[in-house]
Amino acid sequence: MSVVREPRSIARIFLARPQQEGLGAVVRRSIGRFELRYFDPFLVLDEFSVSAPAGFPDHPHRGFETVTYMLQGAVTHEDFDGHKGTIEAGDLQWMTAGRGVVHSEMPAAEGTQKGLQLWINLSSQNKMVQPRYQEISSNNIAEATRDGVKVRVIAGEALGVKSTIHTKTPTMYLDFTLKPGSQIQQPIPKSYNAFIYILEGEGIFGQDSTTNSPISSHNLLLLSGFGDGLVAWNKGSKILRFILVGGEPLGEPIAQLGPFVMNTQEEIDQTIEDFENYTNGFEKARHWRSEARVELGY
Repeated sequence: MSVVREPRSIARIFLARPQQEGLGAVVRRSIGRFELRYFDPFLVLDEFSVSAPAGFPDHPHRGFETVTYMLQGAVTHEDFDGHKGTIEAGDLQWMTAGRGVVHSEMPAAEGTQKGLQLWINLSSQNKMVQPRYQEISSNNIAEATRDGVKVRVIAGEALGVKSTIHTKTPTMYLDFTLKPGSQIQQPIPKSYNAFIYILEGEGIFGQDSTTNSPISSHNLLLLSGFGDGLVAWNKGSKILRFILVGGEPLGEPIAQLGPFVMNTQEEIDQTIEDFENYTNGFEKARHWRSEARVELGY
């Protein structure tokens, strides 16, 4: 197992509270809310919960990537370029919106669909790249198990296994499950900003398992910028599940208007003009309506 010599401490903790988003969906937003607008290079982290007919109907994006990781149920995605597919529990979709995508994300199963969506900023040189999808089914996501710890490697490397995902902005995204009594040491590149989001159970994170208090689910933990990795313990009686995400800060100015993220206000103004006039990447939006929107009759 990797040795972490300088564990990062917890800099800040946020409890992600439920709020309405999209068409009747409920999200727990941690990054991208008033108290934490941005954590370079990350723009938004939502833990979403949605049941039909609610969802996220036709909407645009430009200038960043969306990473959708399903935890329960299924969601169907379709876009104005004819790309369509359904991701189920454990599946991943890594979408590079680049110069422009208009798409919908709607429930595809009975009951409640749950998952995570992370928005990762793109550098100025990558904001207008052609859109791209990387989709991985659950059984093709790299996994490793050791000493009571299981990790699913969405991006980056852990416990000797690597993800096949290519990241425009250097990123690690790891899904850890720790059995009671187990612990993990996970290296983090020193230049990365990194955070933890707890999905289930409670754990101890940081430098000292004897003085730190356990932290429970739906909490976002921003890690300090100093240190070479994460140390975490599960001292409870139930499993602990959390994601560890890190990325190379871009250090660039941000101009954002909802689903458009650029570097300057002038670029935002141009994006609005492009979207409203169906130009410069949004041409196919003029006559497109998702099947879900047609079925809902609006």
